[in-house]
Amino acid sequence: MRHFILVPVMLAGGLTLSACSDNADETVERAFQDVNVVDETNLNDVMLTVADPNEAVDYFQRAAKDNPDRVDLQRGLAKSLTRANRNTEAVAAWNRVVKMEGAAPDDSVDLADALIRNNEWDRAEQVLDGVPPTHETFKRYRLEAMVADSNQEWKNADTFYEIAVGLTTRPAGVMNNWGYSKLTRGDFAEAERLFGDAIRQDGNLFTAKNNLVLARSAQRNYTLPVVPMTQIERAQLLHTMALSAVKQGDITTGKGLLREAIDTHPQHFEDAVRSLRALETG
Repeated sequence: MRHFILVPVMLAGGLTLSACSDNADETVERAFQDVNVVDETNLNDVMLTVADPNEAVDYFQRAAKDNPDRVDLQRGLAKSLTRANRNTEAVAAWNRVVKMEGAAPDDSVDLADALIRNNEWDRAEQVLDGVPPTHETFKRYRLEAMVADSNQEWKNADTFYEIAVGLTTRPAGVMNNWGYSKLTRGDFAEAERLFGDAIRQDGNLFTAKNNLVLARSAQRNYTLPVVPMTQIERAQLLHTMALSAVKQGDITTGKGLLREAIDTHPQHFEDAVRSLRALETG
């Protein structure tokens, strides 16, 4: 009898072990799925930040092809195309994203950004007009300012630039853009102030240094500003100032600045040499 009793017990034990084994397999599988999700998220972040833009495009194209309904992968593809300066493709990708379930106002702002990069200003303005007014972000207002600039709506541009500056901890770039807007309007003194503010925020922003020289030269101030600069940057800024002087008819001053630029540059400064030669033989 004991043997007959043991058989069901052993069978029951075997079934219990089988059930435990199945549960363990499911637990392990779920654990691996969780790990895979974390790994994929980390990989997506890496691809969007440090990876080569075109490599990121390839990665997200493959991932989005396998999972076409995942808005995060389509968004990653659109961002990667923007980073790679593949602007026409980026516009098409962002158009797909904004129509998907899970799309957010930021996606519409990024679509407007891609449209501006693709020189489609009217469409960019239409997209921004459709963004809810409660969506107040630095990027949204920076783009609004750029669109207003393109329409020569100066009052609106100034308002949007001012809001954008207040919404970021790194305002140097937008200050530079705002200064350039003032420069194109002929408000040279205000442009000079804004370029100076941009350089104080970011002493490595050479574009702002070059624009500052243009603003000063437009006022016939041909002295270099007191800002941090390397020897090469000093030579380049002197070259910019020289060309501005020549453009305003101050030829003698321009020649002197070109000679100083050539002497300052640590290597052969071909652009300045060519400019000076053209003036002396022209």
